[in-house]
Amino acid sequence: MGRTSSGYERELKMLLEADPESLRRYAPSLDPSERGVIDRLRVHPFLVVRAAGSLGFDLVALRREFAFPIEVKSSRGDTILFSAASGRAAEQLAEHRRRVERVGLLALYAYRRLGLRSQDPWRVYTPAGPDGRGRLDLLRRHLPRIDSTRDGNAVLRWDSGLPLSRFLEVVTSLVEPVGA
Repeated sequence: MGRTSSGYERELKMLLEADPESLRRYAPSLDPSERGVIDRLRVHPFLVVRAAGSLGFDLVALRREFAFPIEVKSSRGDTILFSAASGRAAEQLAEHRRRVERVGLLALYAYRRLGLRSQDPWRVYTPAGPDGRGRLDLLRRHLPRIDSTRDGNAVLRWDSGLPLSRFLEVVTSLVEPVGA
């Protein structure tokens, strides 16, 4: 039986919360050199709240240093076009940008590629927005922006996304002392 989009929201929620079974299933998709992030996530997990709703974010991930509203998308293909579904996703993206800019947060879009077995199945992006200050701005510099088509429509391109494991490495490097 396939998963619904809420199933992938739960998958990401459980990964960020460092659920042992979820981490066990995720680890084989990572290169052995990337698996250290799992140990660090076990020590410093996120509190993740499902927040799905009309034009709202799917998840909110919280740690002492960060709060990330997250929108989860999934596809078998290597792109997700925001112009599909009567433009609802584009409208949602515009609303997300307005909301996070107003309060100074960094929104994340998590793209779950279906059917992958030999690599991290998650990629992370952020909508374009104004630069901030502090750790949040340092993190923003590492994140790829949601791309646009020639027609100006937003699109997630798998190859341009930051693997979730690398995102977690960057978050960890911003809050843990070097060599910790």
